Amino acid sequence: MSTAAPLTASEYWDKYKPYRGEGPEPRPAAERFDWTGVPGNGPGAEILGTPWTALDLGPAEGENAAFLAHAGVSVTAVDFSPVQVERARRFWADTGGLEFVHAEACAFLDGDARRWDAVYSTWGAAWFTDPEELFPRVLSRLVPGGVFAFSHREPIVGQYGAQQMGGRWLEGREDELTVYRWQYTAEQWSDILKRHGFTSVHAEVIPSPDPADLGTLLVRAQAA
Repeated sequence: MSTAAPLTASEYWDKYKPYRGEGPEPRPAAERFDWTGVPGNGPGAEILGTPWTALDLGPAEGENAAFLAHAGVSVTAVDFSPVQVERARRFWADTGGLEFVHAEACAFLDGDARRWDAVYSTWGAAWFTDPEELFPRVLSRLVPGGVFAFSHREPIVGQYGAQQMGGRWLEGREDELTVYRWQYTAEQWSDILKRHGFTSVHAEVIPSPDPADLGTLLVRAQAA
């Protein structure tokens, strides 16, 4: 039986996508804004319009945030994992206009009074945070007409709402942490966003290039 201390949700993300190569981990390319996880598949940063400022919720390695910063956007990127934040800061230390913050998404939105032209999440915090908690906070931090956009894996039919995601795969652990991800159909996301006061809502599935794989559900909305 494992005698290790209980896992925390932060530790789950600390151990996400471990580097298995030799030597220093190379930073990812930031040549294109990616919503789908499949290089070159689907739309890019144009979904966000032409923001001067942007907030990334759950940036992980930070390549999307870096892409925007290289294009002149002032980007704040917030991640729950201190390990992910430290790595992203190391990767993009030479990139101006880019700030990585260690915080939980809702707590950050409660504590930072700034407003952004765009708030986005690519397979990130918008997938792993209760929308009833997150969406009102996002709306309060967008400028009028600001864009909120997020993506997550296309849900399996019938697996909607809060879905358990087990964590036994974490190396060296026998215990299990369960985290939740919130996923809905395009129509369901549209209804939820409109109920919370968002307008101009558009949601669609971007098919995977491999017909055997699930696609990506991409959602875009605006603040009134």
